Amino acid sequence: MKNIYKNVACILALGLTLASCDNYLDDVPKGSKVPTTLADYEAFLRDEYTNQVVNVDGAIYLMNDQFLTAATLSNNRLFNANYMWDENANRIDLKQSDETAYYRSYAGISTFNLIIENALTTTRATEQEQRVLWAQAKVLRAMNYFNLVNFYADTYVASTAGTKLSVPLITSANINAPSKQVTIQELYDFILNDLKDAIPYLPKVSQTALHPTLGAGYAFYSRVYLQMNNYTEALKYADLALAENNKLYDWIGYYNTNKAIIDVPNSYTTTVSPMGYTYVENYTYRHGSIYYLAAEFDIPVERAQRFETGDARFLSRWKIRTVGAETSYRRTLTGMFNFGGITTVEIYLIKAECLARAGQISDALAVLNTVRKTRILPASYQDISTSDKTTALNAIFKTKNNELINTLIPFADARRLNAEGVYKVSFTKTANGNTYTLKSDSHLWTMPFPQGATQNPGNGTITQNVAK
Repeated sequence: MKNIYKNVACILALGLTLASCDNYLDDVPKGSKVPTTLADYEAFLRDEYTNQVVNVDGAIYLMNDQFLTAATLSNNRLFNANYMWDENANRIDLKQSDETAYYRSYAGISTFNLIIENALTTTRATEQEQRVLWAQAKVLRAMNYFNLVNFYADTYVASTAGTKLSVPLITSANINAPSKQVTIQELYDFILNDLKDAIPYLPKVSQTALHPTLGAGYAFYSRVYLQMNNYTEALKYADLALAENNKLYDWIGYYNTNKAIIDVPNSYTTTVSPMGYTYVENYTYRHGSIYYLAAEFDIPVERAQRFETGDARFLSRWKIRTVGAETSYRRTLTGMFNFGGITTVEIYLIKAECLARAGQISDALAVLNTVRKTRILPASYQDISTSDKTTALNAIFKTKNNELINTLIPFADARRLNAEGVYKVSFTKTANGNTYTLKSDSHLWTMPFPQGATQNPGNGTITQNVAK
């Protein structure tokens, strides 16, 4: 128990640090508490601003899903390299400081490791209660590793996953635990094994939105298998997830309720985000990159133009605004946003893609249109109808990118599609009279590790996965 306390003191109380905690404390200080009960460990999972944050800023900048001002781009060369698709920039050199995406993810993994190691021996709990918390920590650990591997390593390709490196795998909460930078295949196997362990013990209803349910486990399984191009298994688990929760939020109703505020010209009065803890689409809730602002990102004009005409979700969230020489779409929601968890709309669209891949085009479009009917205003709505597989898939991809904007998923999907080579994703834009392009085979699709990680990797080694 002494080692547990030392880890909690060093990692959870003080945050990530490179200093050794070996001799930090030999005894519990007066007035302090050693975690022993299930409630003690469950409290770590509820520490949402440390352990439930998914920061993927670099991916959002690369996708141009956030508007960055000229001043910001001038002051931050790394932001500029991603946002302006600068193939010549050495992003490794520019990552001189620690990075939230990396360190907060591993802070969460340390916490989840701590719970996994101790939940089954806690006091004041039944064995079933212990197993539930243990399983929920396994799901959250797997989710963090999925985010890391799809940010800092190449996307999954079966023929190369066994040789290409992913990210450091750490399975102990001990401050001196060894780490190994495993292959992409090894990490995906680890993620799938965590899910296999967890599924039998996940509850159908959990105590808070932060605690994964059985539906969340199935939904995450579906996400992982889709990223591995295993459409059969992705569809299987999508159906299982939707059997647990298939609710879609009525964005048309939200728009109509708030229309008197939303439609006022040149007014940026905010309305309350429905995408918080009680969002009916939630399987599990996790914060995105800007959890502390209780707001979301402004988006570029070019990005706004990729939404469907009459999209009530878009109309309820952004409004065009010009400040000086810069025009963007200003955010108009305030509150909380489930940008790091999993929602039903993602699973509907995974199901639609899997059906289309299998040649079941009409079934796929029925699923897609089920989503669109809750989003597109009746005056603009028409069913998407086609017998062409490519047309159907492109419609699914478009809707999914719009639905999951400001999350990791559009970035992860683009990498998956580019590796497949059939439905490649690339972007072109014009700024200040110049044309910029993000090519489908650009090295920019893989983010470099921060220098703090490679220069001081702890009890292991880290090799960069990208040249610059």
